[in-house]
Amino acid sequence: MNAVHIRSAERALSVGTWLIVCGAMLYSVLTVTPLMAAHTPDRWEWTAPILPLVVDAAVVIVVKLDDVLARLGGQGGRWPVTLRWMTGLMTLALNTADSALRKDLVGVAVHAVAPLLLIVTAETGLAYRRAIAHALADLEAEQKAEQAEREQAARERAERARAQAREEREHAAMLAREQREHEARLDRERAEREGRRQREEREARERVEAAEREVRERREREREQREHERQARERQAREAADAVQRERAEKAERERREHRQRAERERAALLNREPATGKLPEDEARGIVAAAFETGMPTRAAAELCGWSLGWVAHRYAEHRARTPEGVAA
Repeated sequence: MNAVHIRSAERALSVGTWLIVCGAMLYSVLTVTPLMAAHTPDRWEWTAPILPLVVDAAVVIVVKLDDVLARLGGQGGRWPVTLRWMTGLMTLALNTADSALRKDLVGVAVHAVAPLLLIVTAETGLAYRRAIAHALADLEAEQKAEQAEREQAARERAERARAQAREEREHAAMLAREQREHEARLDRERAEREGRRQREEREARERVEAAEREVRERREREREQREHERQARERQAREAADAVQRERAEKAERERREHRQRAERERAALLNREPATGKLPEDEARGIVAAAFETGMPTRAAAELCGWSLGWVAHRYAEHRARTPEGVAA
């Protein structure tokens, strides 16, 4: 059996012990609470579950601490034993008291099962845990002894291997010295040949580089000359384009100025006329109103010039204001 099997058995013991403890605690609370309620004043009946819970809490503490001490291989002394037996006997007495008072021997036997099982399980579990702890300690000691033997054998093998390796290194060092001396002679001869070859290659490479450099310089001069000519042509083309653009701009400015002057003359001709004696044609009246709007003439004066009503003229002014940026913003 190895440590894995022992750990598995220990886990099974721990799970079984706690199942028995939890079952006994639940059974004890359900059994003792009616007894405590029957012997407690009516106003304090709600305290009936407290006593079984306190006793069961002591049972949990005893079982848990016994588990820890058994794992550590320690002994708690007389007081843990006293507490363990006292809690067990208290649980037994509380569970069988009601049946004993009623002289019900069958009830006493039935209600004594869980407390007795709890007492025996606590003692047996403690013994099992101590035995498992001893078994684990023995197994660990055996494993340590085997490990020490393996380490000793490994050290001996390593020592023999080091001695053999030392002899092999000495022999290899002697062979390496002879080999190095031979290779050194070969290296010197090879280095002399390589030096002559490299000098010849360097001289040839310098001649080739000088020829390539001369070709590159000539090509660079030709490229710079072509670039200079291209820039000159582009500069002349830009100057010609700028001259054409300036001429077009001047022509457009002259046309705008002439158009503005012609529009001012037409507007002046429309506004410098006598007030109309009747309603002028609508197209002519709209032209007068537009000219009056552009010069900022009051609507009443525009109405007198075109012969139309003041409301019609005001409506046309509103249309012109809506079409202008100032009117849209307003």
